Amino acid sequence: MIGTDGLAALVDVLRARGYTVVGPTVRDGAIVLTELESAAQLPYGWGVDLDAGQYRLRSRTDGAAFANAAGPQSWKTFLHPARVRQWTAERTGGELVIEADDTTPPRFAFLGVRSCDLRAIAVQDRVLTAGPHRDPVYGGRRSGAFLVAVECTEPGGTCFCVSMGTGPAAGPGYDLVLTELVDDEGHRFWIRGGSAEGAEILAELSGEPASEAVCRAATGAVAAAAERMGRTMPDTDLRGLMARTLEAPRWDDVASRCLTCGNCTMVCPTCFCTTTEDVTDLTGDHAERWRVWDVCFDLDFSYLPGGPVRASPRSRYRQWLTHKLGTWYDQFGSSGCVGCGRCVVWCPVAIDITEEAAALYDWTRRAEEEPR
Repeated sequence: MIGTDGLAALVDVLRARGYTVVGPTVRDGAIVLTELESAAQLPYGWGVDLDAGQYRLRSRTDGAAFANAAGPQSWKTFLHPARVRQWTAERTGGELVIEADDTTPPRFAFLGVRSCDLRAIAVQDRVLTAGPHRDPVYGGRRSGAFLVAVECTEPGGTCFCVSMGTGPAAGPGYDLVLTELVDDEGHRFWIRGGSAEGAEILAELSGEPASEAVCRAATGAVAAAAERMGRTMPDTDLRGLMARTLEAPRWDDVASRCLTCGNCTMVCPTCFCTTTEDVTDLTGDHAERWRVWDVCFDLDFSYLPGGPVRASPRSRYRQWLTHKLGTWYDQFGSSGCVGCGRCVVWCPVAIDITEEAAALYDWTRRAEEEPR
């Protein structure tokens, strides 16, 4: 068990080992992820109020550092960046020289990885490194990453990790895990190791063994959070539900509201699609190729000779949702949704993935009850 001074020491130890420590901080009216020079930059005393299409910071009285739900960014921002230069080309004296961009990535230490995001990293591990076509950019950034997970004790109004089996207790994959407690006994963190290096770093911290009372309190706080989810998915086979509802009228309803802006894919911690952009200077002697995030809501995403395959908002929203909750299983063996709720919060017209799934489920139940 460590206190706030121990948390500060953890950041110092990680930095001393050569890690670039990334964690949450308050900036521009939100809790965002950025490089931390010290634990003093953590969002002590800040919480968030979340709803469909709404995100608001609020001041807390207890000084907790991690009592806030997932913000607009996920760790995908650092492991699978939005823009990556792949190569540069220079024309000098009639000769064209092409050089691959092989910049060595930093060694990241992620502080404050919530259970939903821990699962999202595992999902992207399977997508981007477990198949026959390994992504070297993701693999290089992920291979040296040190993960400090934080178990959630206060879910947001749009969280539904329990429905997806991804939290609020941290699953496997972390190097260290923290459970924060702020009560009459003080401000402290129950910290445990999950890897050999995690155990080494834990040994460098000045802490004390957690008492049975602390363990019970921490476990109880996480269990209580599981009972206070702001959202829930329908209790059914979501993969099968998506397959049975391809022609449901609900797709027309959601298409009438969807702006096809792609915000949901930008904030989703598991979406991974990319495209390439070639740029050149005015002389034509210098060119670069960049890999950038792409979205399945874009008309060009499915463009073939003759036009886009999915020309309507209905078809594009249906593609996104059925892939996320259904056909992702066929490709990668799990759901593509981890219940973080970001797509609900950052949708400008407040489309709620749990509401849409529930509406499709209700449609199937009504269809089954109708006389044949």
